Amino acid sequence: MSENINYRIEKDSLGELQVPADALYAAQTQRAVQNFPISGLKMPRSFIRALGLIKCGCASVNQELGLLDSSISEAIQAEAFAVAEGRYDDHFPVDVFQTGSGTSSNMNANEVIAALASRSLGAKVHPNDHVNMGQSSNDVIPTGIHVSASLEIAEELLPSLEHLASIIESRSRNFQNTVKTGRTHLMDAMPVTLGQELDGWATQIRYSIARITGSLGRLSELALGGTAVGTGVNAHREFGPRFASTLSTMTTVSFRVKSNYFEGLSAQDAAVEMSGQLKTLAVSLMKISNDLRWMNSGPLAGLGEIALPALQPGSSIMPGKVNPVIPEAVSMVCAQVIGNDATITMAGQSGNFQLNVMLPVIAYNLLQSIELLANATRVLADNAIRGFDVNTENLEEALARNPILVTALNNVIGYDLGAKIAKQAYAQKRPVLEVATELSGLDAAKLKELLDPAKLTKGGISG
Repeated sequence: MSENINYRIEKDSLGELQVPADALYAAQTQRAVQNFPISGLKMPRSFIRALGLIKCGCASVNQELGLLDSSISEAIQAEAFAVAEGRYDDHFPVDVFQTGSGTSSNMNANEVIAALASRSLGAKVHPNDHVNMGQSSNDVIPTGIHVSASLEIAEELLPSLEHLASIIESRSRNFQNTVKTGRTHLMDAMPVTLGQELDGWATQIRYSIARITGSLGRLSELALGGTAVGTGVNAHREFGPRFASTLSTMTTVSFRVKSNYFEGLSAQDAAVEMSGQLKTLAVSLMKISNDLRWMNSGPLAGLGEIALPALQPGSSIMPGKVNPVIPEAVSMVCAQVIGNDATITMAGQSGNFQLNVMLPVIAYNLLQSIELLANATRVLADNAIRGFDVNTENLEEALARNPILVTALNNVIGYDLGAKIAKQAYAQKRPVLEVATELSGLDAAKLKELLDPAKLTKGGISG
């Protein structure tokens, strides 16, 4: 212990130990601080918020059921809500890499809230007997994962995705008639409109919204009421359902109790499922970011189809260089989320008999993924997609020289003659229309109509 810190003596079932004098927590939290000096990573703010909401809701339900004195309940509720608001985050020092049940974090919340409630009430409020009444760490922490993730998704991620989709759709409407060279295998292909390209992006985001919303229904099912092993020992039979109803009135999400507590305690399948949806979103955002980077490449030696907003100097040695920093940052977020999903997947397999024993790391990684994606999607929408400019001259020049346009003549002149025209146009660096006029025997006006890039973006064979 440092000589510059004042301490008080606290004790638990294992004996006495020193706790910082000004700490709101007590012995069990201090043991965790001493036992797990591993990463310096603390449980996320959103998870502490969830713990506060859980303790607040539990005290309210226990009072309703006649199990907890009203004055103690009201003191617990007030202080637990203050914890949920973030007023005491400095008193939650437990490392993410702790006991797999998250007991240390649950007791951290119990001790802090009990100390605050005792102070405001002027009487002893016990962390286990009162704050933790009808609960076990084994149902509180799984519930904390579901509550925190559900709230962050509903309040932050889904609105951000709606914003991104709307920005893409708005820009798509602006470019429905802006024709450009399509690309497959990074090679020139048949033409598309820039609007069509953006429509593909918007649909990816809309699908992610649907996937995440679908999984949110299972994530909003809560294990509270199962207590230690899923049997509900020491909890009133109505405790879980009443808590879910109470929490729903306190938040923006409609929560319900798990249909099977044994599944709720022993498995984290809903968290794994949601992580998979977040990974899919990350894959979509990586594709969109890479498209933006390629389209922006250059400006002289690359594609140069668009110019992303110039946000900062791009080099410490090359004056005038500007880089696609937003798509790069988003791509790094996507890599992190994909890695988080691997961790959550491994942790999800650690449900041994009646309890998963990697709950804190699931909470940390799932909440980090949600936060990163919510922030990154807004940045991508506002600082990249909303403001990019289109280099129409570059698009038109590339279209005119694209020999793949000859594909439109397949049904008229056949594949083999089309290939000959395309190769000659490419070798001679001449427009395909010019070479096709010489080799196909077709009327120039007819060829011009057949090879019109704008018409080719409509697809199909004209009758």
